[in-house]
Order: sequence, then C-alpha cells, then structure tokens
Amino acid sequence: MLLVVEHFWTWYRRNWRATAVSSVLQPLLFLLAFGVGFGSLVAGTGSAAAATGGVDYIVWLAPALLAVSTVQSAAFESTYPVLSGFKWQRTYFAMTAGPISPAQVALGHLLWVACKMAGAGAIYIGVIAVFGGVAGPGIVVSLLVAVLTGAAVAAMVTAFSATVENEGAAFNALFRFVVIPMTLFSGTFFPVDRLPGWVQPVALISPLWHGTELARSAALGAVSQPLAALGHLAYLSALLVLGVALATRLFARRLAQ
Repeated sequence: MLLVVEHFWTWYRRNWRATAVSSVLQPLLFLLAFGVGFGSLVAGTGSAAAATGGVDYIVWLAPALLAVSTVQSAAFESTYPVLSGFKWQRTYFAMTAGPISPAQVALGHLLWVACKMAGAGAIYIGVIAVFGGVAGPGIVVSLLVAVLTGAAVAAMVTAFSATVENEGAAFNALFRFVVIPMTLFSGTFFPVDRLPGWVQPVALISPLWHGTELARSAALGAVSQPLAALGHLAYLSALLVLGVALATRLFARRLAQ
C-alpha cells in the first residue's frame, strides 16, 4: 500500500499545480461567494438565526464546505485516474506485475486519496480562519469527519470505476446526477428540513448529509444529540467498509483479465 502511495506522491509533488484549482481554489470560491457574499444578506435574527443556530452564516457554512470539498475531490480522484490506471496508462497492471496485489493497489489508491484530502482540507481551514469562519478547535474534528466522508465516497466510486471499460462517459452522469445534487441538497447551504417533505428522505441517504451534520456539530461544539452523531458515524463507516470490500474484489477481477 505504501509503495502505491509513494507512486502517487512522486507524481503529485511535480504536478500539484494541475489539481490546485479543484482541491483548494474551488472551495475557496464557494466560501467567498456564499459565506462572504450571500452570508452578508443573511440576517442574524429570526428564521435565519433559527436555521444556523444563532451563529454567523460563514461559521455555519464553513465545515459544510470542508465536507463538500473532500467529497468532490474524492469523486474526481476515483473516476478518471482509476480508469487510466486500468485502460490508458495501465499503471495498475505494472504494479501487480511485481509483489503488489490488486487489493493493495485499491487500498493504496484510497489511502492516497485520503492523504490528499487531509492536506487540502488543512489548507482550507487556514483560509477560512482568515475570513472568520472558524468558531473553535472543533474544526480539527470536522476535518477528520470530512476525510472520512470523502473516503466513503471514494471507496464506492472507485469500486464503480473498476467496472468501467469505455472512455468514461458514465462519469459525466455520476457528476451531474449524484455529486452536484449531493452538493446542493445535503444541508450544505441550508438545513435539509427547509426542503419539501418528499425530497427530505432522499437527501437523508446522502453520505454528504451525514458528513455535513457531523462536521458542523463538531465545528460549532454543539454535539447535543450523541446518538444522532453515532448514527452519522456508523453510516459513513459502513459505507466505507462496503466500498473497500467492493473495490478490492473488483480490482482483483479486473487485473486478472
């Protein structure tokens, strides 16, 4: 696994600028547009205060954007790069020609994605602190939650990508109909209970919603419902375990061809 991580790190330290926009600049633009721009229009009293728990909108939004950035990064890193490892560059076949097993390739890829999300998330926390979006040390726990959320999504998407044999057209549908709706309707910019009743059950199955709720409560120091927090944690952990099991099995099947 560590050899696989070393492979990705060797490439990334020479080409990190190619992903700087998606991993750091994009969540920063979201923060400026919604946290600073739109947030200035959100009053701190009345219904707005009830929705955010009485804190400034940027403070309420920041941990959610942290979770969003990890999920978006996880989805991207687990689509075309995985397909490339199988189809275009075929680096996965080169790895398994030596002492590395297909399962170790899959786990090494997921470990690298988690490390990358953690690094980008740490930079993002420094940025939101400058804009006054950090309420306390709980934001560090939010980073851990965000990485767990991204890892759960990455594991499931990686397993799916291992089954793709064409040029990756299915990834466009994944981003349009899964990733973007998750970003918009998982409680990132407004509480889920503001959605129509028939939409809420769909939103509640989103891993991003569970990650957002957990990251936000940790950042605000308001874990008032421990059982709910444990439920969020259990859901994300179960999704991660399922994704890892599927990814390792499908990698072994694909690399045996």
